[in-house]
Amino acid sequence: MKKFFSTIRNIFTIEELRTRILNTVGFLIIFRLGSFVVLPGIDPSKLADKAQGIFGLLDAFLGGAFSNASIFGLGIMPYISASIVIQLLTMAVPYFQKLQKEGDSGRKKINQITRVLTIGITFAQGGAYLAASIPAEAIVVQNKFLFNASALTILTAGTIFCMWLGEKITDKGIGNGISMLIMIGIISRFPGSIVQEAMTRGMGGALFFLLEIVALFFVVMAVVLLTQAVRRIPVQYAKQVVGNKVYGGQRQYIPIKVNSAGVMPIIFAQSLMFLPAMVAGYFAESSDVAQFIGATFSNFQSWQYNLTFAIMIVLFTFFYTAISINPNQIADDMKRNGGFIPGVKPGAATSEFIDTVLTRVTLPGSLFLAIVAILPAFAQMAGVSGNFAQFFGGTSLLIMVGVILDTLQQIESYLLMRHYEGMMKSGKIRGRSQNIAVA
Repeated sequence: MKKFFSTIRNIFTIEELRTRILNTVGFLIIFRLGSFVVLPGIDPSKLADKAQGIFGLLDAFLGGAFSNASIFGLGIMPYISASIVIQLLTMAVPYFQKLQKEGDSGRKKINQITRVLTIGITFAQGGAYLAASIPAEAIVVQNKFLFNASALTILTAGTIFCMWLGEKITDKGIGNGISMLIMIGIISRFPGSIVQEAMTRGMGGALFFLLEIVALFFVVMAVVLLTQAVRRIPVQYAKQVVGNKVYGGQRQYIPIKVNSAGVMPIIFAQSLMFLPAMVAGYFAESSDVAQFIGATFSNFQSWQYNLTFAIMIVLFTFFYTAISINPNQIADDMKRNGGFIPGVKPGAATSEFIDTVLTRVTLPGSLFLAIVAILPAFAQMAGVSGNFAQFFGGTSLLIMVGVILDTLQQIESYLLMRHYEGMMKSGKIRGRSQNIAVA
């Protein structure tokens, strides 16, 4: 405990770090306040609870802003969608590949295209949001066209403002701004969920509630291990004599993360899991099979839903890892810099070796990721309430753990840079931001 308070004191001793932390807190408070400001022309007392399915997922990410019909009703999600689209285009379209290789100027162009695409996606999602989530009786404006136009404009402005907040947190705060906004929306529901669970159990269920807390602790520790686990491939660099100096000769490592894809496979799989029930709904009246499919894939606790969900996560993990990590490029960079893996020939043999290691590491990582994704369903089957069960795994827990580790990594780097002790007695905190690279 003494070391903990000493670390806190050291953190606030560093002026730049203290300023960044206070800026981050201020920006997050603005974001949370905006999630309670209801769109003009809506009676909040008549809003129906439609935060189910994909809407429930969005509401969890936005900290209730979606179900509140707030000015931040879409939050940062259109920007996330635009970023995913641009990322996929970067891997498939030569023009975006060229921009990516142009350095800062290329990144600025890609960011500008992402912002423009965000506005278009916000208009599309905003129209669907107003049509699907705002009941007619909650709209107090008689002119429906005027209401839709003003609400759509405000939602778009709210998303752009959230995007600006995220960029300001990245520039003047601590951690990745966009990820921080998602995390604060998720974590804002945790105190209410745990209090509701405790009150539901009462004194008679105190032991079961204690077991839930212990189980949650071990699940969080397992997710931390999944996020931190790395398979290091040793790389030896040949000595080079330049003038009177000797360069190279040292051993470095290529860090292959067990979960290189992060949370993206769950997001991709979750977005597709709503399609069977949606398509079956159109044929439900004329087909018993369609009714069965619709009922099965609308039930998040059915074994068919969870098995399909887990298989899709495994497949998407391999797919996303394959398109984000290129063994050929890594092998070429090593060969160009005079590096080699001990016992492996440079060139094609090195590429095959890295690909084999990547496949062997990704398989257990994808299976573990699938288990984490379906844990909330098992928690609900065990009697945990729906809101509290969401923190036992899935996208929410992975995002929270990843963002917190990234933030702690930045704080620790500030401490070590000022010659203070790190946040751990041994080892270093590794966040998601570490990429595979060969120096």
